[in-house]
Amino acid sequence: MMDAIYRLAGILESAPPHLAAIPEAEASRRPAPGRWSKKEILGHLIDSASNNHQRIVRTLLVPRVEFPAYAQESWVAVQGYADEPWADLVGLWSALNRHLLHVIRNMGEAAFCHEIAFGGNSPIALSALISGYVNHLEHHLEQISAPSQT
Repeated sequence: MMDAIYRLAGILESAPPHLAAIPEAEASRRPAPGRWSKKEILGHLIDSASNNHQRIVRTLLVPRVEFPAYAQESWVAVQGYADEPWADLVGLWSALNRHLLHVIRNMGEAAFCHEIAFGGNSPIALSALISGYVNHLEHHLEQISAPSQT
């Protein structure tokens, strides 16, 4: 679990200045029809942070929780991330993840064994959710860092 915490802390140290340096036009550009722009990818990561905050906090309160599945395409579309200023998205993403890191750092060790399930699937340990969250975050930040196709 400490590995995920260190990785998330490292991301929060390095990613915000890198993200802030991306020009608005580049953040808005879609690499291909039907593909998300950098804004929409970061919006998806905002949704991920928001959803996982709820999941973690609720799972800290009881030993087992079940949540509905997450419809990522719909969430990104209805929130209009493509039309939001890049700087606002970067600030929101940073703030949500700093708070999520704070919550995770303050969890009691016994809570890592609490179980969480999504959309009727088999439950997983809260520690697996957190590790998976950091992996997911790294994957999408790599996509954002990739050079834009014009």
